[in-house]
Amino acid sequence: MSTAFPANPESVFTYGAPLLKFGSGASDEIGFDLSRYGVRRVLVITDAGLAATGIPQRVADQMGQFGIDAHVYDGVHVEPTDVSLVAAIDEARSTGPWDAYVAVGGGSSIDTAKAINLLTTNPGELMDYVNVPVGKGQAPSQQLKPLVAVPTTTGTGSESTTICVMDVIAARVKTGISHAWLRPTLAVIDPDLTHTQPPGVTAASGMDILCHALESYTARWYTSYERKTPDQRVPYCGSNPISDMWAEKSLTLLAGSFRRAVRHGDDAQARADMSMAATFAGMGFGNAGVHIPHANAYPIAGQVKDFHPKDYPADEPMVPHGMSVALTAPEAFRFTFEASPERHVRAAQLLAPNAGLPTEPAEFLPLVLADLMRDIDIPNGVGAVGFGEEDIPDLVEGAMKQQRLLATSPREVTEDDLAGIFRRSMSLW
Repeated sequence: MSTAFPANPESVFTYGAPLLKFGSGASDEIGFDLSRYGVRRVLVITDAGLAATGIPQRVADQMGQFGIDAHVYDGVHVEPTDVSLVAAIDEARSTGPWDAYVAVGGGSSIDTAKAINLLTTNPGELMDYVNVPVGKGQAPSQQLKPLVAVPTTTGTGSESTTICVMDVIAARVKTGISHAWLRPTLAVIDPDLTHTQPPGVTAASGMDILCHALESYTARWYTSYERKTPDQRVPYCGSNPISDMWAEKSLTLLAGSFRRAVRHGDDAQARADMSMAATFAGMGFGNAGVHIPHANAYPIAGQVKDFHPKDYPADEPMVPHGMSVALTAPEAFRFTFEASPERHVRAAQLLAPNAGLPTEPAEFLPLVLADLMRDIDIPNGVGAVGFGEEDIPDLVEGAMKQQRLLATSPREVTEDDLAGIFRRSMSLW
């Protein structure tokens, strides 16, 4: 991967994942699963839109047969902000104590549940734990409660990861909290719950799966880092043999299911394959890490002007996370190609097994990505969601704040490099 190996290279990689329950009807067994932890009072965390479907209440109600008193909180903000997380934490603190938490929904619900779990078990305020330089980057001192993650969208992989993502409104940037203790105790993947995703949500969240897999697969190899002491080890350790396995399998599943899931939402097999791909990609990037596309996505989402995506709540402008990640991905992978040409080519072949290798191998993955994005109606670049050349300095500044992510890039990336990627991503085709 990276050619610049340190004098004292790392020789250890780490791997972590939640317990996993996968399959049709798996969400009907959560009461039994939680009863094994001896819990008696549970907060179910979701958003208002999903609450209206009745799914979160159904999950809560079936816990009663195991003597568990479950309550539903439906105040999750789609694309969480520091303000919405503080409101959720305050609500959980005032109505607690809780023995466990169950997140039902997309990444927004799962990430909100992670923040609630952290701040109801540990002292301090939200910004104490947010990654530097935006927050203080403090590590939790007290163990968290059991958290069951039940995704109803196929994308974020948050059910597998140690990351909680949010928009910090005052700073106009998206950032997060990262610590191994945030990883859910149990991921319950029930593909039946994903059938309500409309096409626009399926497309945007699916691009998040894809970029998780691609970024972890092309991330710096773990031995390219300086050797760490045990207390310095972080969840993002660089690409490694185990994360590679998950990424490759995720890309293979996406190749056969992504377009079908967007176009035919009632295709049960496509939905199941997308659910599996999301989980596999989460297990990969949750250990290897992500890099440039995700770093760029945070300011794109955080600095949104007046873009209203199809099939998302229309009450406020937003660029959904998976969409914001996708918008600079083709150009980002053109930039990283030289660090690991064979990996970029292999990834393109997995994603588009019937595509012929272009004359210029560096163009293969960007072309495959652009072709997919056109097919599933992802906007044509950063310009299509409301940004112009004059916004590039602010976008670069926001991306450069994501050093935890940029450190995983297989090539060192400067402000000028990012400016070029944003500029070339204004229009992709």
